[in-house]
Amino acid sequence: MKKLMIALFCGAVSLSATAGGNIANGEALAKKYNCASCHGADYTKSIDPSYPKLAGQHAAYLEHALIAYKRGEGPNGRNNAIMSGQAKPLSNKDIADLAAYLHSLPSALVLQR
Repeated sequence: MKKLMIALFCGAVSLSATAGGNIANGEALAKKYNCASCHGADYTKSIDPSYPKLAGQHAAYLEHALIAYKRGEGPNGRNNAIMSGQAKPLSNKDIADLAAYLHSLPSALVLQR
């Protein structure tokens, strides 16, 4: 019984370690999809003030936004021709990886007051 409990604990710890996404793969995806062309080289200075700063954003927010762009028009989607086109080919793992990478970047965003 003790060995089973240890195995379950180790399995849970290993799952939680990967649940947040792979930062290195997220970085590669950000380069592949050229996110910096609109959101800035360091993801803090977008080419248009209406484009969000991505560096340091909460990973859950970034995942939610990318999934909404992937859904496109509709009650639970976001409609933007550029972002919808970028998000459509992304898998759920790709989205988690991108979110983990962007969240890991240094930022001047205020996360808590």
